[in-house]
Formats: sequence, structure tokens, C-alpha cells
Amino acid sequence: MRVVFDTNVFISAFAIPGGHAEEAYLHAGRGTFDLFSSVSILTETANTLRTKFEWSDERVRRALRSISKTATVLRTRPHLHILKDEPDNRILECALLAKADCIVTGDRHLLALTRHGGVLILTLPHFLDLIRRP
Repeated sequence: MRVVFDTNVFISAFAIPGGHAEEAYLHAGRGTFDLFSSVSILTETANTLRTKFEWSDERVRRALRSISKTATVLRTRPHLHILKDEPDNRILECALLAKADCIVTGDRHLLALTRHGGVLILTLPHFLDLIRRP
């Protein structure tokens, strides 16, 4: 399964140890599914960790290195303008380029789409239910 995490999933995985997002991220590290990300998703993740969580540059670099080892990082070209929040469009672009099966997000604007270009858009609890099934 090919999966794209929204920025909010990465942030929760790193900023809230022991939570559902960290569990999903660890599954990616174990190879339960193929994780994809993009330069724009990583940039937004870094900026949020620096500004909202006051992480040091070194701590942010370590998180981005970890993601880059776990996920295939793609260089997308901004071209979609479906949602008002441009970073949400970057998530969709990454998923389309990755030929992802699903996007995992907590963003209500993305979730309202339910599906885009054949890509299913799921909440974290629904995604975990899916990958925990035998």
C-alpha cells in the first residue's frame, strides 16, 4: 500500500510520543506500507515544528532526516488549486505523483473530499484500523 501522511500526522508523530501518529509512523519504518512525502510537506513540517513547538534547528533536522529515511521524498510541482489552503493542495499533488492508495490526515478540508483522483482520504484512526487488520 502506498501512503502519504499530511503534515499534521508527521507533527503529531514527532511531538506527541506514544500516540496514534507515532504508531502509524513506526509501521512505515517497519515496512507495513510504503510512505511517500514531498519537499513541500517536509518544509511545512519543519516550519511548524520550529514556530509552534519551538524546536531547535538541530532537532528539526533530525526529524526530517528520520522522515527522509522512512519515506520516499518526491519533488512535486505546484499545480492544483482545489482547496483554499494551498498546503492542502501540496498533499494532493504528492499523493497523485506517488500513485498513493491513501492520504492520512486530520485536516477537515481534505477529509471532506473523501477521495481525490482515486486516492482515498482517511483519518488516522481509520488508517490504523486498516493496517492492523490481519
